Amino acid sequence: MQFPESWLRSFCNPALNTQELAELLTMSGLEVEELRPVAPPFTGIVVAEIVTAEQHPNADKLRVCTVNAGGAELLQIVCGAPNARVGIKVPLATIGAELPPGEDGKPFKIGKGKLRGVESFGMLCSARELKLSEDHGGLLELAADATIGEDIRKHLDLDDTLFTLKLTPNLAHALSVYGIAREVSALTGAPLLTPAIEPVVVKSQDKLPVHIEAADLCGRFSGRIVRGVNTKAQTPAWMVDRLARCGQRSVTALVDISNYVMFEYGRPTHIFDLDKIDGELVVRWGRKGEQLKLLNGNTIEVDETVGVIADKQAVESLAGIMGGDHTAVSDDTQNVYVEAAFWWPKAVAGRSRRYNFSTDAGHRFERGVDPALTVEHIERITRLILDICGGEAAAMDDQTTQLPARKPVTLRVARAAKIIGMPVTQAECATVFKRLGLEFTEGEGTLTVTPPSFRFDIQIEEDLIEEVIRVIGFPKLPATPPLAPVVAKARSEKRRATHALRHELAARDYFETINFSFVEARWEAELAGNTNPIQLLNPIAAPLAVMRTSLIGSLVNALKYNLARKAPRVRLFEIGRVFLRDASVVESDATIAGIAQPMRVAALAFGPADQPQWSQRDRLVDFYDVKGDVEALLAPLKPSFVPVEHPALHPGRSASIVIDGKAVGVVGELHPKWRQGYELPSAPVLFEMELDALLARELPSLQAIPRQQAVQRDIAVLVNDQVTHDGLMAAIASVDTGLIRSARLFDVFKPAQGGERSMAVRLELLDDEATLTDERIEQTVTAVVQALADKLGARLR
Repeated sequence: MQFPESWLRSFCNPALNTQELAELLTMSGLEVEELRPVAPPFTGIVVAEIVTAEQHPNADKLRVCTVNAGGAELLQIVCGAPNARVGIKVPLATIGAELPPGEDGKPFKIGKGKLRGVESFGMLCSARELKLSEDHGGLLELAADATIGEDIRKHLDLDDTLFTLKLTPNLAHALSVYGIAREVSALTGAPLLTPAIEPVVVKSQDKLPVHIEAADLCGRFSGRIVRGVNTKAQTPAWMVDRLARCGQRSVTALVDISNYVMFEYGRPTHIFDLDKIDGELVVRWGRKGEQLKLLNGNTIEVDETVGVIADKQAVESLAGIMGGDHTAVSDDTQNVYVEAAFWWPKAVAGRSRRYNFSTDAGHRFERGVDPALTVEHIERITRLILDICGGEAAAMDDQTTQLPARKPVTLRVARAAKIIGMPVTQAECATVFKRLGLEFTEGEGTLTVTPPSFRFDIQIEEDLIEEVIRVIGFPKLPATPPLAPVVAKARSEKRRATHALRHELAARDYFETINFSFVEARWEAELAGNTNPIQLLNPIAAPLAVMRTSLIGSLVNALKYNLARKAPRVRLFEIGRVFLRDASVVESDATIAGIAQPMRVAALAFGPADQPQWSQRDRLVDFYDVKGDVEALLAPLKPSFVPVEHPALHPGRSASIVIDGKAVGVVGELHPKWRQGYELPSAPVLFEMELDALLARELPSLQAIPRQQAVQRDIAVLVNDQVTHDGLMAAIASVDTGLIRSARLFDVFKPAQGGERSMAVRLELLDDEATLTDERIEQTVTAVVQALADKLGARLR
């Protein structure tokens, strides 16, 4: 929100200088982001009138002018501006004047000069030379009634400051100069000047038929016809200047008037060309397939979630956002319809962003605009139209469907004092509410406030407490140390921190990547098997059009990025959120209905298994390397790995990661089809798991140091090729002799022919209470061999 200080002070002029006023606004929650002078420093420039303008005798593009600068004699000035002519009033830099600093930072001083043999006693200035704008097409022409000899800074009110406020979304009532002045009045106690808006003289009872079909879109709709306007009328200089200082360029008189009232009172309005409206206006929700060409030249398609104003034939305006091109006013317009409405904030919010643009009107309506003053503001616009463009006003048409209910909010004085952190009395709170213009009733230790129509931000008790302290003044808060001890919240030892997991992955030689949550649809279809991903309404780039359900695609894309830069060995991981369709998820502050957003961790390994070294040969990373990383991350949990088919992984080199009978992820080599499709020199190995499974961990349990010596026995058995390591270990674990402490597979041998292979296992036997005898050892070994034979059909090699 940008505005000039002079406009603000025309409504409320506290006894504060510019810096003090900016500090006051910032400390009250209306952050002043920037203070900027309207014009740079310059001196010695006055209003002058060109009396004569004759061709220079020695130059085709120069003129010799005599000007009246208010002195005893006329001054001779040589000027090259194309618009230098008799009778206009322009800025004159007299001898000794200093123009704004140039690129070197030094002011440009004006002296007596000679151009092509003709003396010049000063310089006539353009807006660009004064650094008031970039216009360099000619001299800056001033108003015909400008006082000759008056300092240009005073004439143009250049000793002014532009305020730029950075307002939070709850401060909709401060999106106007009057709204900010109302805040300044409450903060300082300075009187607030509220200009009286008198109704204009009505010359006819004509009304345009208006029908409101959607009460949840429009709560109030006001409008009136104005006939016989002159749309070619010149916008007054004072209005052009104020609009320019709000960052708004002048367009036409009617558009300028509408914009002016929006900045003045925060009321966006729209002016239709009455003769282009077909019969009536209907306020309703759009219909799928309807199109509208907007004032910015874009043609959009609306649907049932977008509010519109339509006539009998077509949609004419995007409700609360922007008008349509068809009914826009032009130089040929003679009759207009002025509209001011209350649009429900939820009905406007997000609609303009859907079409990749934003407007001042939409910015205000989606935050909330006062529904109580539509008629008064139309009267203000009508008065300006009649004064500037002429015409005759018709009767006002005002329709109301439903307006926001302002529920009373109660403030407990004791609670306010507790939250603020300093004593406040009920009388002080009451004074604050009076200064803010809030109606309230008092009880014993309480004040019940009924929020006014322009305050959409007062809904709970904390909102009133905020009003109390910001008006009293945050600087008055005492520097009181906290009474309660600051105690860190201890994390349960059964759950490690996500950052600790990052450290463990980094310790295993993986580098973290951070990727967008929106990905290419191809990745979802090929690497996640998802043909119906969640579509983005407004993607930042055409390829990144869907939300991901897997992290694998992001890692493969990061691998390609590294390979394109000649990285020989790549190890990456990501901890991020995925987005799954889930009808059981309900809407809440942290969730979106129908969409689950679990956290996952995924990693990718490509290239040599280890860094090059002299003691071993180079080899590519394989399934078992990454499987080992998964086991190390899950330790002391012991997962099992079950063969699985996954869209992204090699059908014979992938497995599901299972913990306590629940699948928590997958690990495997990238499918050959996708290795070729993504143009990778060899297949990377990946895993993807639920984050919670990796964060949960078992606490270590106490185990006494063995008092006896362990015994090791090796057995080698021939089994069918289909027997897995997990099946072998399960058969050994079924032996209940109480002596088997561990069993480890240490060798696998497959003969050249036959469907069998040899698997060698080392058994560690231990009895904590007594020394093992050969007889007990042999009994246990025999029991293991028998169990393998019974369960797996194994036989000793």
